[in-house]
Amino acid sequence: MNLPTASQLDAVLREKLQPTQLEVLDESAAHAGHSGAGTEGYGTHFRVRVASPLFDGKPRVARHRLVYDALQFFIAQGVHAIAIETL
Repeated sequence: MNLPTASQLDAVLREKLQPTQLEVLDESAAHAGHSGAGTEGYGTHFRVRVASPLFDGKPRVARHRLVYDALQFFIAQGVHAIAIETL
């Protein structure tokens, strides 16, 4: 299985959400031994901090859905958790 990198998630989010602010952190190593954590130490747990004009007027759940929808390909590839902070 090819696990994704933070830069791959970053590129997709930039394309789909046109963010004004974006930070993607791979926190997989901090989850070693937990459910869904791979032995590789990367590519399973991410934190996304993002601001986008597409979020204007939308409630938090709708903003999070936009992020999840943009990253669906990676979730299907084995990303176990995405912590989302919309700004």
